[in-house]
This record gives sequence, C-alpha cells and structure tokens, in this order.
Amino acid sequence: MSVTPFMNEDFLLHSKSAKLLFHDYASKMPIVDYHCHLPPNEVAGDRVFENYAQIGLQGDHYKWRAMRTFGIDEKYITGDASDREKFLKWAETVPQTMRNPLYHWTHMELKNPFGIDQILNPASANNIYDTASNLLTSPGFSVQRIMEKFQVRLVCTTDDPVDSLEHHVLLKELNSSLIMLPTFRPDKAMNIRNAANFKAYVAQLQQITSFEIRNFSTYQAALKERHDYFHLLGCRLSDHGLEFINFVPYSEGEITKILTKP
Repeated sequence: MSVTPFMNEDFLLHSKSAKLLFHDYASKMPIVDYHCHLPPNEVAGDRVFENYAQIGLQGDHYKWRAMRTFGIDEKYITGDASDREKFLKWAETVPQTMRNPLYHWTHMELKNPFGIDQILNPASANNIYDTASNLLTSPGFSVQRIMEKFQVRLVCTTDDPVDSLEHHVLLKELNSSLIMLPTFRPDKAMNIRNAANFKAYVAQLQQITSFEIRNFSTYQAALKERHDYFHLLGCRLSDHGLEFINFVPYSEGEITKILTKP
C-alpha cells in the first residue's frame, strides 16, 4: 500500500514556530467560514451521501476543469456516467495535477475525515472509493456530523436575491449549534446582457416580493425588500461575480424607458 509521505501532521508546517502556532492554537479553534458554496438544503437536511463521488467530486468545478484540461469526456464530468466511473476518471487525472494545489487538496480531503493515506491514482481508485463510500453511509458521516468533526460553527452560503432562504429558516428553527447565514449575491439582478434571461429574472423577483415591477424604481424597491429579508435572517455580507463592469451614464428616465421595453 502506497502512503502519502507529505501528508503527515506537519504538512506545510516548515518551522518550529509554524508547528507551535498550528498544533497548540489554530487546530483547536472553531471554523467560521464567511464564504462557501455549500447547498443550504443539504446542510439543513443533514444529507447522507451515497458514495464518495457525491461528496468529493459532485459540483466541484475546480476538479471538473482539471478533468477537461486532461481531455476527459464530459460524460464522466457532468454527464450520465455512473458515480464510480466519474471517480475513476478523476483518479486518472489526479497524478497529472502534481505541483497544483488540487493534488494536495484531494489527499487532504481523503486523510481527514476519512483517514485514508493512500495516494489516489488508477491503481488505488477502487479501494479508496469503496472505503470512503462505506464510511459515508455509516453513522457520524452525514453533512452536519462531518461539519462537527471539523468544529464548524458558522458558514455563510452564497444566495441569489430570489432564493427563498427556507433552509436557513429551517436550520434556525431546529436550534442547531451550527449557524448558517445567507450571503447576498445579486449577479443575475445586474446581468442585463441577455434580455430574455433578465426578463425571466425580473418575473421571479416580482413573484417573490410584494411589488409589481413596472419601472426602475419598483425594481430597486423589490431588491431592497429582498435585501431587508436577508438582513433579517442574519445576512451581513454580499458577494459578486460580475463578468463585465461597463459604465455608461444614463438618467433614471432613460433606464426606466429601457426597462419597460416590450
């Protein structure tokens, strides 16, 4: 059995001071994550994963990008291949990520909380997949239990203004020791490059608020209503992933005229 020699308890700790600060102080501190992409429904519902691919590969666009770069067919990334088949293709990719953080990231995920020290490659893939999958279906490996193992106290999810935030409400009502707060991410509210998509988004916003959006001022008011609701549920952060930041000076009247175009 091959063992990852770099993945010991002093991984990345190259000085006496670093080891002291991490082991005696940082490692014992709770985790407060101000930015994550955890699905709120899976956290509140305390999801139990059926296999390792669902937690280690599903939705991880960094790993997907590496697989595409390596030439893996999309069938094994976001397509209809089985979870095991997708994981085996990821295992083919991992050796090619040497000197990339993905290589270390992947093995850190296996070591903690699964206790797996094997190097992931095509030869070890099936054994690693089975070992981790069996643990995931055992008691203590649901979403909330895993977060407890890592001493996660608070996470801030990434949420669109039209998201209902029902799962944030649910977790709060369960009086869980874990705190999950929303983050206001209005990317779609500002993405006007595709008129059809923007129109559909405005319709969604109108449906979830008390406003009939007829002009720019009511559009702003509807967003403000959602902003206030996010604040009520503990949101104190915003997040933006804008692809373009274009500026052209328009008057409010001109904006309203554009917004109300059929």
